[in-house]
Amino acid sequence: MKLLLVEDSCRLLDALAHILKKHGYIVDTASDGEIGCDLATTNHYDVLVLDRMLPKKDGLSIIKEVRNRNITTPILLVSARDSTNDQSDGLSAGADDYLIKPFTTDELLARLRKLIHSPPQVQ
Repeated sequence: MKLLLVEDSCRLLDALAHILKKHGYIVDTASDGEIGCDLATTNHYDVLVLDRMLPKKDGLSIIKEVRNRNITTPILLVSARDSTNDQSDGLSAGADDYLIKPFTTDELLARLRKLIHSPPQVQ
C-alpha cells in the first residue's frame, strides 16, 4: 500500500514515515502543502495523510483541490485542532477521517487500515 504523508514537523514526519515503512507501507513525504498537493494530484496513492496546518497551502485547501479533481483517494486529516467545529470543517471539506494529535501508533494504523479497506466516497 502506497501513501502520501504531508507533515511540516520534520521530526514527526520522519518518525511517522519510519513507523509506516516498518508496517509495510510505501511512503512518499512532503513537508509543505504545495509539494504535498502536487504529489497528491499527480501520483496514485491508496491513502493520503495530511496535517491540517501546513506552510504554503493548508490541509483543507489540499483536500478541496484533490476532491475538485475527482480524486477519490481516502484522506486522513491529522491536526492538533480538536474542536468539533474543526473536525466538522475537515470532514465537510472532503476528508474521510480526522485524527487528533497526539495519537498513538496503534490508532493511526487502525484508521489507515479502515480507510484503505473501505469503498471510496461517491462524489
